Parts: sequence; C-alpha cells; structure tokens
Amino acid sequence: MATKTNASTAVPLRFPAPIGGVAGTSFKPEHLAAILEAGRQRGFFEVHAENYMGAGGPPHRALEAIRRDHPLSLHGVCMSIGGPQPLDKAHLARFRSLVARYQPALVSEHLAWSTHETSFFNDLLPLPYTEATLRCVCDHIDEVQEAIRRPILLENPSTYVAFRGSTMSETDFIRGVAQRTGCGLLLDVNNVFVSAANHGFSALDYLADFPLSHVAEIHLAGHAEQADDDGALLLIDSHDGPVADAVWTLFEIVIGRRGPVPTLIEWDSKIPDWPVLQAEAAAAQVILDRGASSTLPADRHAA
Repeated sequence: MATKTNASTAVPLRFPAPIGGVAGTSFKPEHLAAILEAGRQRGFFEVHAENYMGAGGPPHRALEAIRRDHPLSLHGVCMSIGGPQPLDKAHLARFRSLVARYQPALVSEHLAWSTHETSFFNDLLPLPYTEATLRCVCDHIDEVQEAIRRPILLENPSTYVAFRGSTMSETDFIRGVAQRTGCGLLLDVNNVFVSAANHGFSALDYLADFPLSHVAEIHLAGHAEQADDDGALLLIDSHDGPVADAVWTLFEIVIGRRGPVPTLIEWDSKIPDWPVLQAEAAAAQVILDRGASSTLPADRHAA
C-alpha cells in the first residue's frame, strides 16, 4: 500500500501491524458477557464508529473490555466520503479521537454519500463514476487520512440504481481511488453479489477486474430478497441473516486469488445468539486457513 506524497505533511502516515488472515464478527453489546466469559480468542471485532462518539458511558466500558483482549476494526458509516459537499469537521474530529483512543487494527469507510446540505439520510447512497467525482472522493480520503495519520480502507457499495452519467466502471473508479490516495480497500463480497443481481452483471467478472492487491479486509453478510415495482427480484444488503451459499463460493474464489486477509461476518439486525455468529466466523476461518497454504502470489492477480 503506497502513501500519497504531500509537501504539507510533516508526519508520515502510520501503518499498524496487520492482524493476519483471521475471521472476526461485528461486536454487539448483548454478546459481551459470553465473549468475556470465553476469554481471549483468535479473531477480531468490528464496531460502527458512530455508536461510540459519546465521551463515555456503557458503550465505551464495553468496548474497552473487548479491546483488552482482541484487535478492533473501526468502521465508519456516516462520513459521506462520496458526497460533493465538504466533510463535517466535527464528525471527522470525533472519528479521529476514536482512532487515537482505541488504536484499531483496521479503519474503514464507505464509497457512498449520506448528506445533502443540512439533511442526513440514514442510508449509504450511490454516486456517479466520473472524473469529477473521483477527484472529490480522493480529496475527502486525503483529508481523513491526514486527520487520523494512517490509511483507511474504502468499501465497495451495494447499489440498487446506477447513474447514466457514469463514464467509468465501478472497479476502475475504485482502482483510481486506491492509486491516487494510497488507501486500502475493504471488499464486501455480499455487496458484489447484491449489486450484480440487481444490475444484471457477472459477480465473477466484477471480481476478476477488482484491484485485489489493495484489499486489506473482507466483509461477508446476509441479504434479503424482495421484489421491485415490476415484480423482478431485488436483493437488499440487510445484514440480518447468515451468509448465502453463493457468497461463500465467491469468498473462496477471492481468497484463492488474494490470499487470506482479515474477514468480518456482519450481522446488524435480528441479532442471533453468540454461538450462531461464532459458527459463521468459524466457517470463514476454515476457508482462510485453507487458502493460507494454497494461494498464488497476490500480484499475479492484481488488476
């Protein structure tokens, strides 16, 4: 992963030690007692940054307890990196404070936007893939990375509409962001599957063109099936169930090409008992461990 040269930057970006090819899960407070009772285990936990932007209280006490024995991944959902307006300075400052407080092994955000003027939308919305948007996204990522003094990982979106004005593919756009900013990538395999189904393209072709050499974390999650206004199948990135068999297959293909990287099981609603999440993570770990001894060099597949 390369850093971007900036004459005004006096302190180089810091690269935390990687946590290796291990599987982790979203941390949910209702699982705290079971996790602490089990003690230190292989793996890591990921939290949404916005849930911990208060100064203290039970959320931080729980996170501090988890952080004592396990690496953390800090996942932002409200930075609106893909939006045309400037980043929210107060939000960025709170994000920077969280990174400094917990020293997470991984820090990530979404290729999406969620704000317009003074309105905030509780969703991760798509953006047009144009040169102008690319410059804006890169500027925002540079700003975040300079604030927290380390690279972030950018997650590919799940989308339900596309812009006619796009002048490049999503994979070319993401490749351009990584090359210009030095950020890493978070490959959400379920997002690839959902978007491919919704837009009618091949998930395998998408992954063949994805810049896998920049991937430093993977997300796996469940999705829901609905119907659009015309009765056609519409997949929703719902994070409310187990990983689908087709997504597991895509994940195994990615690991065979990229090699093992930290992999997260996302489960954000209809939260199951802790053993259910553990079993999903264990299934991911089997694939990661198998891939550790059979992968080709990552640069053989770099796009």
